[in-house]
Amino acid sequence: MHTQNSKGSRAMLLLASALVMVVFCLSLVEPPGSRQHTGYPQLVSVQDLPTDPEWCPPTPPALPEETNLFAAFSATSAYAGSQESGQTGIITRPPIRTIRDKDPIYSAVAVDTRFDEVVLMDNNNWGLRVFNRLDNTPSSAAFTEPKRIIAGPETDIQFNNGLYIDPKNGDIYSVETDTGDKVVVFPREANGNLKPARILATPHRGFALAVDEEKQELFVGVQYPPEVAVYRKGASGDEKPLRSLQGESTRLSDVHGIALDTKNKLLYVTNWGHVSDYRIAGTGRFEDPSISVYPLGGNGDNSPLRIIKGPKTQMDWPAQMAIDPDSGDLFVANDIGHSVLVFKGTDQGDVAPTRVIKGNRTGLLNPSGVFVDTKNKELWVSNFGNSSAVVYSLKADGNVAPIRSIRSAPSNKVSLKFGKVEALAYDEGRDQIWVPN
Repeated sequence: MHTQNSKGSRAMLLLASALVMVVFCLSLVEPPGSRQHTGYPQLVSVQDLPTDPEWCPPTPPALPEETNLFAAFSATSAYAGSQESGQTGIITRPPIRTIRDKDPIYSAVAVDTRFDEVVLMDNNNWGLRVFNRLDNTPSSAAFTEPKRIIAGPETDIQFNNGLYIDPKNGDIYSVETDTGDKVVVFPREANGNLKPARILATPHRGFALAVDEEKQELFVGVQYPPEVAVYRKGASGDEKPLRSLQGESTRLSDVHGIALDTKNKLLYVTNWGHVSDYRIAGTGRFEDPSISVYPLGGNGDNSPLRIIKGPKTQMDWPAQMAIDPDSGDLFVANDIGHSVLVFKGTDQGDVAPTRVIKGNRTGLLNPSGVFVDTKNKELWVSNFGNSSAVVYSLKADGNVAPIRSIRSAPSNKVSLKFGKVEALAYDEGRDQIWVPN
């Protein structure tokens, strides 16, 4: 019994010795003093804490309520406390080393076909990067410089994912997933650290965006509790949705992508299969990932018209989705499958994709965003795993090399993909730090 208690105390001490501190940029392990201050919050640093069980630093002053994440993270201190007292305090010592990734992590992509520009959502550095549509990073180059970057405290961009570009005026819409609960809208030529032209408050954990231009309606896909909320396209502030698709009968589960078929009046939704609603006890369960199909005007607790679901589909964390209105093809960024799956809009049940883009030549690594460019007959895919966006023919299939690629890091880059770190553990046996996201 004594031996077991000693091991438990030692394990607790090891865990306590690793302190998570969110800092301004997430790259590889760097010594103290080499860290460059870039102004964007990200990741993890490790500090040794005193081993005296009676030690506890002084209680820190409370942050003002209006302080946003940028202001909170700009402090050089970290918080710590003892289990015995329950008090917390501030540690101002620099970290021993820092694990961080300074390169972009691209969660979404959209093309402005009128101005021949492509916009990439940088989930890591909290910004939007704009490139020329025909940019193509040479194999010898480390990266391609963007034309413009929208980023900084004034932008209200945080853990943003969904992305939409107005086809007429080039306005850029982006939805925040975790901390901001909002859609921000910028004019096409926006650049630097500037306020959005418009902000719309949305449900917590909005992930995907789509717009019905004919009806001027903005669709927001929400992860949890799962929902598709529909607003006026020009809505702002605390304006309420026109309608909302949600409820047990919808079979929505951890929504990550939406696509609109305005020709056939259909709404397509990708679901991860993690079913839960904190408002209803006993609703938690796991199901297979799926694509559920609804009437475009669906409202309330409506059952889907049909569902694409099952092992033949190959779906594994299906993320953003896009539809080719001419062919009816559905393109799905298949995150953990490192692939793009193509289904027919009329598919139902456990069906295999009609095409799969996958393999070592494709440049795909944790793809999370897709965009169908009908004007130029191209398919764009953003990669969460290697700081890049790749372009294919709309008819691409198999292990094919992209027509072009835009890289924001060296070609052998593998992103750390920390996202939003909320915990940390040390594995003594393997001498590894485990970081859940």
